[in-house]
Amino acid sequence: MKIALIGYGKMGHAIEEIAIKRGHEIVLRITDENLEDFSNENIQRADVAIEFTNPHSAVENILFCLKANVAVVCGTTGWLTQLKMIEEKCKEVNGAFLYASNFSVGVNIFFELNKKLAALLKPHPSYRVAIEEIHHTQKKDAPSGTAITLAEQIIEVSDEKNKWVNNDATNKNELSIISKRIDEIPGTHSVKYSSAVDDIEIIHTAHNRKGFAEGAVLAAEFLKGKKGIYSMKEVLGF
Repeated sequence: MKIALIGYGKMGHAIEEIAIKRGHEIVLRITDENLEDFSNENIQRADVAIEFTNPHSAVENILFCLKANVAVVCGTTGWLTQLKMIEEKCKEVNGAFLYASNFSVGVNIFFELNKKLAALLKPHPSYRVAIEEIHHTQKKDAPSGTAITLAEQIIEVSDEKNKWVNNDATNKNELSIISKRIDEIPGTHSVKYSSAVDDIEIIHTAHNRKGFAEGAVLAAEFLKGKKGIYSMKEVLGF
């Protein structure tokens, strides 16, 4: 498979290493220093583009790839107010698009545990729930896309919570997400339910970027040759 890396920072380098080990070829690497190479001719050399940039350029990058008829795997977070527009454009051009707030296999299993735990505790309002996420200081958005996914999963089944806030909740309908930025922390997420008698907590701790990179390559392998809109649920068969 031929892969274009749109964004070639630490994550891009990690993806490249794993992709090559799995027998794939990197045909294009785009950074802020060679944007002139992000051309229609160059992107069309790829079977799949993997986009890991920043919230300010992700939408434009995705649209460019879709219009060039190149499948796109996107892991950039912080731009999801425009997700519906991207999905509509993908359908319009009969393209292929896969977005995930986190590509790690472990995190996607964590998502399933989170949904199950939220459903089990729904009949027990004495438990108060909160989310904490810790990332490296270079992360540009807060809360993390992973934390938002966790929050939205809880809100979906809750009779009480109807929105998340990126601080301590002040109203019963709010779900608190606390964001911390500590140098060299790849990513830690916890969901904690507290009551007067006990606490229940689930935690996912990433040790490095390898899990995210492996998942992104798996997603690209899945998306090659397909049309439509997908998520990691389809990649992992959940």
